[in-house]
Parts: sequence; C-alpha cells; structure tokens
Amino acid sequence: MKRIGYIIICGYYVWIGVAKLDDSVFRAYDIRGIYPRDIDEGFAGLAAKAYAAFLRGKTVAVSMDVRISNGKLARPFIDGLLESGLDVWFIGIAPTPLLYFAVAHYNLDGGVAVSASHNPPEWNGFKLCSRHAKVLGLGEGLEEIRDLMKSGNFARQASLGVQIDKEASVKKEYEEFVIDNIKIGKRLRIGIDPGNGASSKFASGILSRMGMEVTAINDFPDGRFPSRNPEPKPETLGELSNLVKDKRLDFGVAFDGDGDRTIFVDDDGEVFYGDKILALFVNSMLEPGEKVVYDVSCSDAVADTIDKKGGIPLVTRVGHSAIESRMLGENARIGGELSGHIYFRETYHYDDAFFATAWMAKLISDSGKRLSELLGGLPKYKNAVKEVEIGDSDKFRAIEKVKKSLEAKGVKTINLDGVKAVTEDGWFIIRASNTTPKVKVVAEAKTDKRLKELLGVASDELEEAIESL
Repeated sequence: MKRIGYIIICGYYVWIGVAKLDDSVFRAYDIRGIYPRDIDEGFAGLAAKAYAAFLRGKTVAVSMDVRISNGKLARPFIDGLLESGLDVWFIGIAPTPLLYFAVAHYNLDGGVAVSASHNPPEWNGFKLCSRHAKVLGLGEGLEEIRDLMKSGNFARQASLGVQIDKEASVKKEYEEFVIDNIKIGKRLRIGIDPGNGASSKFASGILSRMGMEVTAINDFPDGRFPSRNPEPKPETLGELSNLVKDKRLDFGVAFDGDGDRTIFVDDDGEVFYGDKILALFVNSMLEPGEKVVYDVSCSDAVADTIDKKGGIPLVTRVGHSAIESRMLGENARIGGELSGHIYFRETYHYDDAFFATAWMAKLISDSGKRLSELLGGLPKYKNAVKEVEIGDSDKFRAIEKVKKSLEAKGVKTINLDGVKAVTEDGWFIIRASNTTPKVKVVAEAKTDKRLKELLGVASDELEEAIESL
C-alpha cells in the first residue's frame, strides 16, 4: 500500500494527497490493520476528515484502548476532527462500552474508539459510530467513508472545533447508570481477568462499588498484552478457571482487549461461550412476545429457550453492526453473539461487558443457585469451535468453494453468513472472520460422536477448498 501524504501546520495534520488505499483494512464493522504497515498517522488524519464529512455533525466522543500505538493514531485523528470543525469529547483510555454510552446517553452526533478490539498487539484501528451509538460497518456507511478517503473531497471549515476533557465525568455517569439499573441483593465473590486491556482497574472498580468481592488477575493496563491474547477463549483462560475453582468463587469473567466482550467461567471452572450466556439471560428476562437477536453461529439452545419463553427469535449474520442494527430496528429486548458480545435494550441496544457481568451477578443473587446449576438447566447440545488461519484475500474464496461443494452433494445449507450445513441431528457453519485472516468452523450436535463426525466433515470440506485455491 502506498503511503498517504500529509504535512503538519500549527499542530494539525493536513491532507495533501493520497495514493491507493488498501481496501482490506475496511472490515465488516470497523477499520482494522497492522500499525504502521496498514494504518499510520497519515491514514488516521485522513480517516478523521472523511468521517467528519460523512457525519455532518457537531460533537463526537473519542476514546482509545491501551495499545502502544494509540497515542500515535489518536492525536492525528482528533486533529483531523477539530480541523473539520467538530468538537471532541475526549474520554481517554476507556473500554469501548463507555464510548458508546457517551454517544447514546448524551445524544452526541457520533463517536470513535481507537482500538483493534481483540486482535494481537501490533494491530490497531478505528471503531466508528453515528448517533445512538450505531456502528458504521460496511453497508452501514463505512464504504462511504472509505470512498471519501480515496477522493479527498472534504469541505473546508470556517472555524476549528474544540477538544473537551470528559474522561472523569463520563466514567462517573456510566458507573451511576449501571448501578441504578441493576440491583444485586447478595454479596458475591467473583474473579475477573481484564487481560491487561482497557477494562483493567475499571471493571474491578465498578463491580466492587456494586457490592461484589472481586479477585482480579492481569488487572493492569499494558498494550503489549503480556498475560494472554487479547481475545478471551477457553484455551487462554486457564488461569482464571483455576482461580475460580481454587478460591471457590461464585463465577469468573474475562474481558477482551477493548472491554466489550465477556466470556464467563462457572463455579466449577468451566468456560462458556456467549451463546449459552445469552440463552441464560433470555430465560431470566424475556417476556412473551419480546424479540431476541442472535447470530447464525449460536447454539440451538438459544432458539429453544426463546421458544420456551414465548419470544420471537431473529437470526442475523455475525458482527456488531448486524446485531445492533437489527436490535435498534426491532426494539429487541436482548441480543448476543457466540463470541461473547451481549446487547441490552437498557444499554441503548449496544453491547456492554460490564452490564452483562452485573446482570449475571443479579441473576445468581436472585435465583439463589450456582451458575453451574443455572447453565445445567439449559437445553443440552454439544459444541465445538475451530479456527483456521488463511489470508484475507483467500478466505472468502474458500467459503464459496465449500458452498458449491455442499450444494453439489445435496446438503441443506443456509447462506446468511458463510455457509451453514444443516442435518437432522446437528449442523456446522464455516464462515470467514470479519476481523482477522481466519476462517471459523462451529459445529453442534446432541452427542459427542455426532459432533466429532460433523466437525470432521466441515474440516475436510474446508481443507479441500483451501488446497484448490
């Protein structure tokens, strides 16, 4: 990718021309790439001007996670916004849910989180949203911002915007918002693992204020993420699992790099993906006729639980922008993803890891049951998740080959996101990751034997497709 040209005048990054941009950094629901190979200071300044031109607003919030490159990208991005005439509420290093809260709660025109979420430390990028904290993904406005960056067609502003420090006030108001909305009767003992990300210190603080006894590990911010991968997965959460078991805690929770995802650990130390947690929440809060939005990778336990509660299931493709857009359009009660994003009507329909954690505490407190008991009451399915690394330029081609192969064999498929093969006694889905150069495989069945068979078929289909590229 050729570099973007810019100069600095009076502390502001001024665009002077741009060559070809790498389209691969414009992903399904954000801008994400490796710093400085894919995204650098010039890119940041140009992206800010394009975003401002698209937004046509007056005031936006800006946050960042703990990545080492954040200061290098946040400053030119903020300068680009100010030069475009926008006022900036700067809320500093903060979990992404606080950025969304600031936009929705204070009715701002938009917001930007400088973050690469759960990607490795060398990655960085920008999560952009408009009014009501509606994420701007591809199909939701991000492609227009990309095209504006390519054209450099920005209107000149008569005056500069103003930067306002809102870090302390937004964090205080957010804490009060969560505490006012969720009341926890019993003092629970919980373990948390922020993984050195943006939730460090913040999560333990708010949960302690809510009356919980918190034992934290990896609870200091470090953009190198020395303790574990920024993406919380069963294979990376052994330390948290052992903590919960050894100290006999009520439950554990791990957060991703920017603090918008939760992966829960029950009192027996077992790690659960987000779909089972969504089913548990549905069981506790849904009223007949209310809607639930969830992604196509989620367990059938979600649909079974919605049906049992008399709710309305709404299945969509994977990703923040897809879930949130459907949540807003349908005024859904709750939504969720396999990966651990949980969306609530109370949180203006965006995903919020801390609200989810507090709700889990309320659920356990109100029920008087252990988390393992509550999860044990859900419909029984066996699940497996597998990831295969493959270049961004090849992953979608591989999915298309799998799709054609399954259709040729007469397999019933659903093509909402990737390809999902459905049988009488289980299913598997093969889909390209929206954020990393990977293909993800998820399989589900009612027995271990059938699960192994389905995962084997899926793996063979994917391997053959990759070899034929």
